[in-house]
Amino acid sequence: MIYLPLVVIVLIIGSLAWNLTARAAYETAEYRVVETDGKFEIREYPDLMLASTPMRGGSQGNDGSFMRLFRYISGGNEAEQKVAMTTPVFMEGAGTEAEGQMGFVLPKEVASRGAPQPLGTEVRLRRREGGRFAVIRFSGRADEKTLEQAERQLRDWINAKGLTTTGQIESAGYDPPWTPGLLRRNELLIRIQAAERSAEPQAAEPPGADG
Repeated sequence: MIYLPLVVIVLIIGSLAWNLTARAAYETAEYRVVETDGKFEIREYPDLMLASTPMRGGSQGNDGSFMRLFRYISGGNEAEQKVAMTTPVFMEGAGTEAEGQMGFVLPKEVASRGAPQPLGTEVRLRRREGGRFAVIRFSGRADEKTLEQAERQLRDWINAKGLTTTGQIESAGYDPPWTPGLLRRNELLIRIQAAERSAEPQAAEPPGADG
């Protein structure tokens, strides 16, 4: 029995190392961290190109939206071209009953040279406009309860900071479905208004300038 805690610790460390290695194998959407406050961040994102499809609110891709995008990057497009998987998977309306969108971020190289056109109308290419976002990072399964709790914490933090939101909430997932909840990286993001720059201060007159 004395070895059981050691076995558990080894398994946890091994799972964490495997998960981080697996996550590192994917290209991740670029961003610049403007401010960090524990599990909260303010980030600056560039424009991103997404392969996007409608998603039923609260489905987390179980309504077929994930597989539609997976078929697209697996060669189900007009060029029959395979496109590398990236992270994160962005989801609008992930914690609501309203219809939202699921989007795969296209690799930078694919986006720059022109992504293959989707077949049919269920998948489309769209630009995710860059800008400044408030973000909360959390682990666990991104179910309705977890998302609601994370959104409430994020909005409380935004209000405490005196920030102004200018868009709807979206979630981002970084891990495959089989990843244990404790090791999962989830995020909620909401676009915020960038602070206006104050006017440049005037240089002070040196002493004796008046003669």
